[in-house]
Amino acid sequence: MNERKTTDLEQGWAFMQRGITKLKNILEGLPEPQFSSEDYMMLYTTIYNMCTQKPPHDYSQQLYDKYREAFEEYITSTVLPSLREKHDEFMLRELVKRWSNHKVMVRWLSRFFHYLDRYFIARRSLPPLNEVGLTCYRDLVYQELNGKVRDAVISLIDQEREGEQIDRALLKNVLDIFVEIGMGQMNYYENDFEAAMLDDSGSYYKRKASNWILEDSCPDYMLKAEECLKREKDRVSHYLHFSSEPKLLEKVQSELLSAYATQLLEKEHSGCHALLRDDKVEDLSRMYRLFSKIPRGLDPVSNIFKQHVTAEGTALVKQAEDAASNKKADKRDVVGLQEQVFVRKVIELHDKYLAYVNNCFMNHTLFHKALKEAFEIFCNKGVAGSSSAELLATFCDNILKKGGSEKLSDEAIEETLEKVVKLLAYISDKDLFAEFYRKKLARRLLFDKSANDEHERSILTKLKQQCGGQFTSKMEGMVTDLTLAKENQSNFEEYLNSNTNVNPGLDLTVTVLTTGFWPSYKSFDLNLPLEMVRCVEVFKEFYATKTKHRKLTWIYSLGTCNINGKFDPKTMELIVTTYQASALLLFNSADRLSYQEIMTQLNLSDDDVVRLLHSLSCAKYKILIKEPNTKTISPNDSFEFNSKFTDKMRRIKIPLPPVDEKKKVIEDVDKDRRYAIDASIVRIMKSRKVLGYQQLVMECVEQLGRMFKPDVKAIKKRIEDLITRDYLERDKDNPNLFRYLA
Repeated sequence: MNERKTTDLEQGWAFMQRGITKLKNILEGLPEPQFSSEDYMMLYTTIYNMCTQKPPHDYSQQLYDKYREAFEEYITSTVLPSLREKHDEFMLRELVKRWSNHKVMVRWLSRFFHYLDRYFIARRSLPPLNEVGLTCYRDLVYQELNGKVRDAVISLIDQEREGEQIDRALLKNVLDIFVEIGMGQMNYYENDFEAAMLDDSGSYYKRKASNWILEDSCPDYMLKAEECLKREKDRVSHYLHFSSEPKLLEKVQSELLSAYATQLLEKEHSGCHALLRDDKVEDLSRMYRLFSKIPRGLDPVSNIFKQHVTAEGTALVKQAEDAASNKKADKRDVVGLQEQVFVRKVIELHDKYLAYVNNCFMNHTLFHKALKEAFEIFCNKGVAGSSSAELLATFCDNILKKGGSEKLSDEAIEETLEKVVKLLAYISDKDLFAEFYRKKLARRLLFDKSANDEHERSILTKLKQQCGGQFTSKMEGMVTDLTLAKENQSNFEEYLNSNTNVNPGLDLTVTVLTTGFWPSYKSFDLNLPLEMVRCVEVFKEFYATKTKHRKLTWIYSLGTCNINGKFDPKTMELIVTTYQASALLLFNSADRLSYQEIMTQLNLSDDDVVRLLHSLSCAKYKILIKEPNTKTISPNDSFEFNSKFTDKMRRIKIPLPPVDEKKKVIEDVDKDRRYAIDASIVRIMKSRKVLGYQQLVMECVEQLGRMFKPDVKAIKKRIEDLITRDYLERDKDNPNLFRYLA
């Protein structure tokens, strides 16, 4: 084999130098043919040969150095002078062109010298050719010019902020140099450009905001702020590096929003209060969007929201109070209508602001909390001596009973009931509501006043979900009782049909109820007229055939009778209560009776007799004539049957005004509360054995809070009571410490 001719350094480099000059000419745009593959192969082979000759002719190290010098020489002689003579945008364009050329040059030269990269550099752990090429540019061009470049770019950004058109593509290319020069690291971009750009943006918006806050209303200011944030976001997507977005937006938000948050929200005629007052839904949504971006920005917004809702609700309470007192001054004819309107308005208020929370405030928990707290404040105030619990129960009653003042479609009823149950969540005395509701439910069921069974069951389901099964168990029992009572009645009728010898003498319908479920009623032993005594006996016999262990207690105060009145003009059918019927039937055997005689024969209390006789002799239908003819009943009055009585109707209902049960309901609830507090204290002490007073009270309030807010004094009283009944004892040394006695 022939010996390969040795190429010495001078000769080989002279050949390489020609190739490098040709490359520079191409880059400078001089007329020069492109490299052919032969040219490329010749240049590559020259390097290959010079690196694979035997020592001392292996010129790898020298070529590595000369590779770097080729760049340094080109940059110093051509690139830097051309950049130094230009300024501002022209300098930026030149810089971008030079950087792009430089990358081309690195690409070609590193191909020519590729053999170095493969072996020499790998063995010596030196920086690869590509990196050497870029480092030259960084050390010579970038280090000298980055300050000027940064200022030029920032100045262009500010021009664009002021509405001028700029060359965004140019900026993108310039900023790419800051990123690429870091060769995978972002520190050049961040330290040499981004930090200054953020500072400048901060000052720019600080100047703007200080003017806007004085000139603009809150909605206008927010519009501008939102627009600025949108533009800055846009700016990032067009020419800044994506990593700048959060930093830039935070800077702008800090200057436009954080700095002026309080001033903005409290602006006299356009701040948050005004927006809520004037229902500016869009502006409120914008306020939420903007303030949710700044740390703790939503706290003051939700506080103002809470104040506003509280004020609106309190105004409704006051309005209802005023209306109620005016009505007292006139006359109490439209009973409870005002209260109906009040509850309706509260529901509308809740609908309105719940929609705000869901739509404007994107369902944020802070606003749900604010709404809840606001409603708890005014929903527990009560109107004209009626607690909210009672008002809600009456409202439901009006919707659910036949002939109530609310005429609604089935869907509307469902929807309204849903909303009432939501309101109940804000009321602290849920047990009071339950008791009033039960009383009214009982009247609806027993007097067949309920408009629709479905709705009755539906609200119970809703209440059960909201307040738990214990809350509705008695009410559900009542509804079920009625279904069973109907079955029972049809069995009774079958029994009468099959036993012809048993005859009650009149049509009898009996509703059998379970004592535990229903409100407690007074069961007086009314002296029934003989006609009725027979019926009762017959039913008792029938019931004894069904069950041996149940005792029937008759509650005559809830019964109704249809009786015929034979008056001179015509015979009429009277629909009356059992009490009224018993009183009227006395006149079959006597023409005239005194108050005392009626009272003795019926065996009723004074109050009941007065109510009863008033309804028959002083009210709309005067079935009895009273002497003396006054409007009130006194124990010395005497009564006789009014045979002249007539009315255009053949059938009339004679109302007996119900006893006002409010006081009794409240007493019942108080009694139940005492038991509940006792049970709660015993439960807590049983599990804890020893506990301090404060701790015990706190746990008790927490346990019972779902049904009512126990009064601390009441709890204290119950603790004392449990000590006397030997459930607990006081510690001998520390009177504030209690022990459980098993």
